[in-house]
Amino acid sequence: MAVASEGIGVKGKTFAGHPIGLSTLFFTEMWERFSYYGIRPLLVLFMSAALADGGFGFEREQASAIVGIYAACVYLASLPGGWIADKLLGLQKAILYGAICISAGHISIGISAFLGGKATFFLGLVLIVLGTGLLKPNISAIVGDLYPEGGSRRDAGFSIFYMGINIGALLGQTVTGFLGEKIGWHWGFSAAGVAMLLGLFVFTTRRKSTLGSIGAEPSKHPDPRIQAKIERRIKISIAVFVAVLALVFILAATGVITINAKLVAQSMTYVLVGVAVIYFLYLFTLGGLNSDEKKRVLVIGVLFVAAAVFWSAFEQAPTSLNLFAKDFTQREVFGFEVPATWFQSVNPLLIILLAPVFAYIWTWLGQRGMDLSSPAKFALGLFFAAIGFLVMIFASMEVVASDGQIKVSMFWLVASYFFQTVGELCLSPVGLSSMTKLSPRRFVGQMMGVWFLAAAVGNLIGGLVGGHVDPEKLEQMPVLFTYTTASLAIATLILVALIIPIRRMMKNVEV
Repeated sequence: MAVASEGIGVKGKTFAGHPIGLSTLFFTEMWERFSYYGIRPLLVLFMSAALADGGFGFEREQASAIVGIYAACVYLASLPGGWIADKLLGLQKAILYGAICISAGHISIGISAFLGGKATFFLGLVLIVLGTGLLKPNISAIVGDLYPEGGSRRDAGFSIFYMGINIGALLGQTVTGFLGEKIGWHWGFSAAGVAMLLGLFVFTTRRKSTLGSIGAEPSKHPDPRIQAKIERRIKISIAVFVAVLALVFILAATGVITINAKLVAQSMTYVLVGVAVIYFLYLFTLGGLNSDEKKRVLVIGVLFVAAAVFWSAFEQAPTSLNLFAKDFTQREVFGFEVPATWFQSVNPLLIILLAPVFAYIWTWLGQRGMDLSSPAKFALGLFFAAIGFLVMIFASMEVVASDGQIKVSMFWLVASYFFQTVGELCLSPVGLSSMTKLSPRRFVGQMMGVWFLAAAVGNLIGGLVGGHVDPEKLEQMPVLFTYTTASLAIATLILVALIIPIRRMMKNVEV
């Protein structure tokens, strides 16, 4: 079969049998994920470290809440980022400007050790959020555009692309973790910045020769006057948002206002959950849905809650589990102390190893007429995540029993991450697929936003509870992990009970 390179001007050139443009997107995304996952586990350790150890000396609950807000905002920024690309910039320029913004953010964090301190550090985080919002959704969109024929070849292209994501995450957390913990925090942050600059270099130098016209222009209204009004409205919206953001940042940096990260995270959680409830009520009452569509939206609502519960547990990795690795895990191996952040690499490593296994399992079941429905896979994902946190209950009880005097085996954490990863492979890949299959056609784009909203809520909750791992408050740990396990188990049981009713409701829809 000829290479599907129509419109990109590189006919005959391939990357692992795929359009050559995939190589540009693969390496850009790999380096971007290196930078994102590279700094993520360092954040809570750095901010909670004492001033004498080079950190900010924040309370753990505040540091953890900041990580939750940061991660949630990354997901939320994808929504306007996609809108700006579609209506104003085009996919390629959105990716380019996003990469520049992320690079500037990492540079700001890198120089915060020498200039500006906290203000420069947090400015860097803000820039990374804004840049990721422009880059992340649009680079995935271009991957899809490389395959106008669709089909299994497109699925294979996305599989290669997602392999780059996990390679970047694996390398990023390994390299920056070692540099940050062993040499100096800002060495780790700077390494992430260098990685993002490499990603920017790859995209800048290769996009024209490998992507050509794909994603080069935004979708435009056929009437130039209406198009001009759309662009003017978007530019005004961006200007107002940036002005308000800059004002709040300046007021906070100068001490005019004080921002309580924990309170902000709590408020954001309530607001986002409220937005989701209002949106679903709107669809049911004013969305013009027929009976079948209402049933599908009801199923999406159930999956939304299940996903939020799952991510609220899973996204404790950079907070509570990261702190547990630092304070309560025996990390000595042949005289070398394993950096606490290296445990964050267990998940992407297992994804790389287990993803082909799960692809084979789902295919094998499907060929025998035993394919599991989306709610069933979600239930499995929640169940395995619950086992992962059940493991941590026993590990934390061992620490509490010794009054914090002993550190437990690293295999507790490895086992926890193993079960969480199995849960992720059951739940995450079917999430977006379920949104597209179940959504009423005219609301598909908005339902993608609902999926990101669930992840944002999960990150906020994970950040809010993550600070409860503290050597000064040992009794909080078993309680935290017990509540997390219980919430996952209850969600699992509810989904299991709903599998058959949902199947009856959705007789004509593959779920």
